[in-house]
Formats: sequence, C-alpha cells, structure tokens
Amino acid sequence: MKPFEPEQQPEPVEIPKEKITYERKKKHPGRNAIPDHLPVREEIIEPDIDTAGMIKIGEEITETLEYTPASLVRHRIIRPKYVHKETSEIHIATLPERPLPKAIAEATLLAHILVSKYIDHLPLYRQTKIFSRDFGYIVAQSTVVDWVARVCELLMPLYEALGRSVLESSYIQVDESPIKVLAQKEETGKSPPKNIFQGYMWVYHAPRSEQVWFNYRKGRGMNGPKEVLCDYAGHLQCDGYTVYDDIAAKRDEITLLGCLVHARRYFDQARDSDDERSAYALSLFGEIYRHERELKEKPTLEERQQIRTRHTMPLLNTLYQWARYEYDKVLPKSPIAKAMSYLHRQWPKIERAAQDARFEMDNNLIENKIRPLALGRKNYLFAGSHDGAVRAAMMYSFFGTCKAKGINPYDWLVDTLNKIPSHPINRIQDLLPGYIQINDV
Repeated sequence: MKPFEPEQQPEPVEIPKEKITYERKKKHPGRNAIPDHLPVREEIIEPDIDTAGMIKIGEEITETLEYTPASLVRHRIIRPKYVHKETSEIHIATLPERPLPKAIAEATLLAHILVSKYIDHLPLYRQTKIFSRDFGYIVAQSTVVDWVARVCELLMPLYEALGRSVLESSYIQVDESPIKVLAQKEETGKSPPKNIFQGYMWVYHAPRSEQVWFNYRKGRGMNGPKEVLCDYAGHLQCDGYTVYDDIAAKRDEITLLGCLVHARRYFDQARDSDDERSAYALSLFGEIYRHERELKEKPTLEERQQIRTRHTMPLLNTLYQWARYEYDKVLPKSPIAKAMSYLHRQWPKIERAAQDARFEMDNNLIENKIRPLALGRKNYLFAGSHDGAVRAAMMYSFFGTCKAKGINPYDWLVDTLNKIPSHPINRIQDLLPGYIQINDV
C-alpha cells in the first residue's frame, strides 16, 4: 500500500538563498578573564637595586594561573570522654552523621568519585591508581565499588522521587539508547566477561521543570516504557518507534508529539542516492529551523505562536505536500522513498507539535541529555552488571538535572549526602537538584 494518495503537483516554494560573503578575520578577542572567586597567591618582586631613597609611583600587576593538585585530608575526630565525679556516668559527644557510617570515605570523597566516574568518565580502577600515585593511598577497587553501591542504595528514594517528578509534568520527551552490560552467570551459564548483554537506557525529560530521568531496562521491548507510563497523562514527544504508538493506543490520556529532527535525518541519509530531492527537502528543514531559532528568542508564548502559525506551518505543509507528489516518482525501497514514507507516518504527530508553540519541534533536548552516556561507553565500554547499569542511570539522572539547572553537581551531591541520612522520607523531593514546587503549565 502506498503511503500517499496521488495529488496535484504543489506549487514550488522559493527558498531564500544564502548570500556568501567573505570578511577579513577579526583580531583574537583575547583570553577569558580569570574568575574572581579563585584564591590568590601574591608574589611581590622588588627591583634588584636599593630603593631606600626612591618614591613608589605605582605598580604593574601580571596574573597567571597555577594548578594545585587535589589532596586527600586525614580527618581526625577527637571526642573527649568525661566521667561524672558523683554518678560515675561517662559522657562523650555523638559522632556526626556520615553517609556511610562504617566507611572511611566522607561525603566529599564519595562525591568526587561519583563525579569523576559519571561526568568525567574516569573508571573506578583508574581512580584507585590515581589515589595510589598522587597520594600514596592504596585502596582496593572492590572497596570503591562497594562505596558507590552503598551511596546509590542511600540515594534510591531520591532517584525514585525524581522519576515521579518528571512524570508529573504534562509534557515530557522520551528516547532510548543502548548500553552494554556484562552478562551475569545465572543468565548465560558462563562467567563474565565472556558474554555481553545489550541493555537500554530509557530517558524521560521534562522540558518545563528541566529534569531528566534515566531508567535502565534489560531490553528495548514494550514492558519498560509501558510500566513507567502506565499512569501518565499528558503530551509525550518521541520518535517513530512503534512501542510509543502501542502504549498511546491503549491509553487515551497520552497524546503523542513527533520529532522533526528524526524525519530530517532520513532525508539527509538519502543525499547520496537522490541529491536533488534531498537537497530540496533539507532546504525546507533549514528554513523551518531558522524560524525556530528566531522563536526561541521571543519572550512570550503569543509571539512564539505567531512564528509557528505564519512561518513554520506553511513550510511544513509545503514539505509534506511535495513529498506526497514526489513519492510516485521514486523507487519504493530507495532511501528517499523511506524518508518520504517516514514523514507521512509521523505527520500527524509532527503537525501536532508544530501547531502549538508550547512544545518543541524535536527531541534534540533529550538527545543532548544522552550524550554523557555515549561518552561513558567510549571510556568504560560497558556496565559491570545490571545493578551497575541502574546506578549509572541514577547518576546520569541527577547530574543531567544539575547541568540543566546550572547547578554544580559536586556541590549538590556533597550537600545531599550530608543531609539525606536524617532527612524525612516524606519530604525527600526537597533534596532534588534545584527543587522548587512549580505549577505545571
């Protein structure tokens, strides 16, 4: 069955051509200023002559940057013990609460390890070698792995609260990305690392609250997102993966929105086999995104909606009608036909997103959130276990939300680890990065 019904040829649209001009390169703007908050080490260098009979008329200041290596500090807690002379009762101060009471690592060290692993993508075995090389502190990798596991166990209620907060938004985006996991003995009958399991990170992003939630699953099937979205009500922006259509078909409270950038990629992939048609489609996409950049600079929803109505929708309709007309002229299994067919299948969802300026035109925001996962794959190749993949999902969630909100992840994690042992569980959401209670639009 053809995805398009025959139709009259649409009127061609004149795409504004970019005028190429050449300008002389400007001089280098200069180096960035040194931040004021950095500590200062002053060094005064006097002339190498006797200045006793001279008058100081000023000074020249030159600022450079030094690096002070990080350090481990031996925190010694001394608690004097006293005995009451009359009652013989012994008194001693209570030890301050620590995230891991029986571990030697305090919140600052634990936060450093987690930030180094999940933001700087430094595997734990490399961190233990750095401790040994730079500080002379020898710690087993298994000990550090245990610290990470126990911290994640401590933070699990907060991670679950973040997931609930994301799903409370009336508009979320979703995408998935693969992650390799060492297969466990009970699953394969063989010991790792001989077998590698293909798991998936499902990523849910709430653009309005700037929160992201990674959810690890052992596969790409329907069960994971179906379980997460079983009570969701609102707009769900996604690509053309049929799992989302199946979920929405069984839940009237979910309205699907399309992703324009996925449609564009199909036309971009068809350039080698049909450059002329692909170039025309890509030029229309270029105009659409030029208006989207203009839209993001507008302060009010009304102004943004005007751009969508006056510019975006006419261009999108031109693209769609052109694809309908051209489809009968191309080979059904060619890349350009696949691009046109994908656009047709996704058109109702793409049109729905474009018609309302409250929504993004694509899932680019969530794809940006997935980049740390891709970088991590290059450095540590796979998660050591399914539990390890769950921990990775947790940390990518917290740190991705910190980044979106402009919060220093290390500072947030140190503060949270110090507070969470005694924090009321019914107010756990107060510890989320930048948490404020918002009224969802």
